[in-house]
Amino acid sequence: MQLRYRQQVTAAGISVVALALTLGACSSSGSSSSSGGSSSSGSASSSGSASLSGTLNGSGSTFQLTFQQEAISAFKSVQPNLTVNYGGGGSGKGRTDLASGTVNFAGSDSPIPAKEESGFTGKTILYFPVIIGPITMAYNLSGVSNLKLSPATIAGIFSGKIKTWNDPAIKADNSGVSLPSTPITLAVRSDSSGTTANFTEFLVDAVPSAWSLGSSSTIKWPSTARAASGNPGVAQVVKSTPGAIGYVDYATAKASGLSFASVKNKDGSYVAPSPASATAAASSVTAKADLTFAAVWQGGATAYPITYQSWDLVNAKQPTANDAAMLKAYLGYLLGDGQKLLEQIGLAPLPASLDQQAVAQLDKITS
Repeated sequence: MQLRYRQQVTAAGISVVALALTLGACSSSGSSSSSGGSSSSGSASSSGSASLSGTLNGSGSTFQLTFQQEAISAFKSVQPNLTVNYGGGGSGKGRTDLASGTVNFAGSDSPIPAKEESGFTGKTILYFPVIIGPITMAYNLSGVSNLKLSPATIAGIFSGKIKTWNDPAIKADNSGVSLPSTPITLAVRSDSSGTTANFTEFLVDAVPSAWSLGSSSTIKWPSTARAASGNPGVAQVVKSTPGAIGYVDYATAKASGLSFASVKNKDGSYVAPSPASATAAASSVTAKADLTFAAVWQGGATAYPITYQSWDLVNAKQPTANDAAMLKAYLGYLLGDGQKLLEQIGLAPLPASLDQQAVAQLDKITS
């Protein structure tokens, strides 16, 4: 599967305990002096094996915001003198900030696109997968629950070919269901978004003959679509617009009280989005040597087909031993006890094998 997905963007600054990466000037983003000890274990207890002091700054994926927010308060009890600031802004902003050296790490829902690689010349960037999550087909249709949608129908809807809810294609997916003639309003992202990239990657992989708009972090949607910034913005459009449908990450859709469809997967089963069905999808992936992978359109009877992933990107070479130690401690926590925080906020933990590979990679962070 090609890795075409890109960045997720949404302006949302939030202070969070987070890992960090540095690109030259990154060390000025706050690493404090010495602490010496570093940890390459994925557990909170090992993260606390040495007292660390300093500040790490990060930005990027809004998909990670809630997780980072939860992790900050939990990790503070492990390393009370280690502060991490995590601002959202989307995957693209995170990678841009990382390349320019204004942050120590970037949250990104996709690998670095080819057009951005020049910004990382001379640097070795490590990918640490931290979370998996479903992208819902969230909708606002009074009197209709348990909606089912096939990939071809979704492609027809978001390309503007299917314009009303009683279209024959939607009826075929929902036999026996009374569907209104309500016009369909598309709710899409206005910003450069990893959610957009992964959603459209699903359509490219699942129904290439039915989807002609390609896969990217930005898409030229039908002119009638209503665009909004960030997952929360799209969720608000869906919530306030009868007949609307939008692609919204599961945690945001749940928090917004939205209804969402079950989607026909690669094995032909209609599966509802959930942390469990997202983990089932990710369990089928084979990660590349650098731990990049695509979680969309994976096989398995219980796998949800529109599932995406998010990494924390860090520079393998850190300017000081303390920077390296702080990164290894926090990343180790996210990959260890931090994984236990995910399901309660509507996100999915990494499959065990992938988590173990990420933990083993911590030793590549050096000074």
